[in-house]
Formats: sequence, structure tokens, C-alpha cells
Amino acid sequence: MSTTPERVTVIGLGNLGRALAETFLRHGHPTTVWNRSADKADALVAAGAKAADTAAEAIADGDLVIVALLDSTVARQILADAADAVAGRALVNVTSGGPEDARELAAWAAEHGAEYLHGAVYAVPQTIGTTESSISYSGSEAVHRRWQTRLELAGKGTFLGTDAGLASGYDVAILAGMYGMIGGFLHATAMASAAGVRATELTPMLLSWLADSFPALSTFAEEIDGGGYTGGESSLAMNQAGLATIVRASQDLGVPAGTLLPVKELIDRQIADGHGAASLSRAVESFRSAA
Repeated sequence: MSTTPERVTVIGLGNLGRALAETFLRHGHPTTVWNRSADKADALVAAGAKAADTAAEAIADGDLVIVALLDSTVARQILADAADAVAGRALVNVTSGGPEDARELAAWAAEHGAEYLHGAVYAVPQTIGTTESSISYSGSEAVHRRWQTRLELAGKGTFLGTDAGLASGYDVAILAGMYGMIGGFLHATAMASAAGVRATELTPMLLSWLADSFPALSTFAEEIDGGGYTGGESSLAMNQAGLATIVRASQDLGVPAGTLLPVKELIDRQIADGHGAASLSRAVESFRSAA
């Protein structure tokens, strides 16, 4: 059995790509890098990486090829320009995008003789290669099985299934929840400030309240999957009244209620359809009916 370290290629040297390349170099893997702005490779070359002149040259140089670009449009363009080099390669794409983007790239890779694995990274670049980093994968099970040990150098990995779009499906949904939370936090601090409360004074109480509220999400999830919405502890009608009070208070403080009005609209729509006694979780049906 060969003990020669496998060759790794990293396409794209933004914060994430650079952190990935540094991780593989640190673990002794010959690492080839490529970026459209070639000077971004200078520090990595000084650390032992090889800089390729073209993406195709970089791909041809790697056993494992990791793609970490700005977005899925750029990833498609770069890979298309290097199409002649991808045959026989394991392509692991950690570029952000939607589920259909991943499925399209998986189909493209198969047409060109490559195997495709999509990754969703849950880490800030400085935690890549530590226990604080985790990455979800979907797509080629063979690629994940073959390269699992090496991929876990970057972060704890979870294989979600052979549908290449699954990792992105989880990712964009989780990020939507995150940004909704951040929007709520910013709104809360604006209201607090208008009422004479500092954000640093509000935040500990807000965090405590949110932590106590998190178990309700698991209950809501069961109701959403089951479609029953019979839980009566947090009805749509009760939340409609509560939201109306908060919206009015926000406006009285001179703070636009832009983060709350869309949620209130979802609830109002369900109550107008006669579901006021149903669980708050039924508001998800307003999204589904709109779709």
C-alpha cells in the first residue's frame, strides 16, 4: 500500500479556499492552487504550495479537487473552461449555491467523466481544520468514502445522501433561519435603544428567552411534518394578537416593524382561512400556498 500523500488541488483562494489549502499543506499533502487573481497564491506558494497557471492545469495536478469559488455561476464557468481536465477526478465543490445548482453541476461532472460531491461548510475560515468546523456532504458516496479521512482534516464531515442537492438544501434553509434570527435581533436592539435600553443590557435576557424557546421548534417541526397543527399551546389567534401589540409598540417607538410584518401577514392569511385555533406552526402553509 502506497504511503505517498495524495495530491490535493484547491480552486479559488478566497478566505475559505485559502484556509483549506493551508490545512492540506499543514498535513503534508502536495497542494496545487489556482485563483483568477494569481497574487493570492503567493503566501501559499511560500508555504510550499504549487501555483498553476490555469484552472485546467491545477485540476489535472490533483487527485482530490476542491472548488471554493464566489458562487455557483463562477464555479460553472471555471469548470466549463477546464472541462478537458476533469475526467477521472473527484470534484468536491464547497461553493455556496442552491440545491439545483449542485444537481446541475453533478450532472455536468458525470457527463465529463468526473465524480461530484457537494459540501456545505459550517465554519468561519479561521476555524477550518479545527474541531469547531463541520461540513455536510451529498452526492457521490464513492468520493465521500474514498476521501473521508482527508476531507475531515478540514472539519467534521456528515454524509447526507446521494442526491447532490441535499447538502445545499439543508444549508440554504439553515442560513435562512440564521438571517431571520439576526434580523429579529437587530430589530430588538433598535426597539430597546429607542426605549432607553442598551443592546448589551438587552442581549443576555434575549439569549435566555430564546434558549428557553428553542424546544418549541422541535414540536413545530413534528406538526409541520405531520400536517395536523393541532397543538393548542401557541395558537395562530394568540400570536396574531401578540404580534399586533409588538408591531404597534415598535411603530410608537419610531422603529419600522419591517421584520415582523411579513410574519404577521403569514399568520393573518391562515386566520382568514379559518385556522385561528391551529398551532402557530401552521403559518408555514402560507409559504406553501404562495409557492
